[in-house]
Amino acid sequence: MTFDEYLATRVSALLRFATVVACDPHLAEDVVQDVLVRAHGRWSRIAAMEQPEAYLKRMVVNECLRSRRRTRRTVLLAHDSLDAASPRLLDHAGAYGERDDLARRIAALPPKQRAVVALRYYDGRTDAEIAEYLGCREGTVRAHASRALATLRAALSPSTVHGRS
Repeated sequence: MTFDEYLATRVSALLRFATVVACDPHLAEDVVQDVLVRAHGRWSRIAAMEQPEAYLKRMVVNECLRSRRRTRRTVLLAHDSLDAASPRLLDHAGAYGERDDLARRIAALPPKQRAVVALRYYDGRTDAEIAEYLGCREGTVRAHASRALATLRAALSPSTVHGRS
């Protein structure tokens, strides 16, 4: 697959992934652009890999974490920003509010915890794959996931836990 063919078929998926990891559609665009510029120069090597998209996603995660360290800012996403980056789903009013609340809480997580949540639940990666993406041990991945989920559970109100009518 040539670089142009990859761009024509998969760049939107890479952008959606970056938006989930960065929780900022503008930062995600910048990250994907930087990653693709770097990848273009070594595309023949990347394309020869068994899973070139996995390699690019790892580059996206690393760049998102690097960008967060540089800027030290967190941008909380509104539901409109998430909808622009993903296909529109039919949400009912209660579910829409819960989705927006969850997106805001995920955006407030520390960058590595947010990356683990995105890789595990959005991209469906195993702990071993996530550890490889982040350059850490599987135990560290599980610790980040555990802390992220504990933070999210603690933030849920009792009405959310027991379901709203």
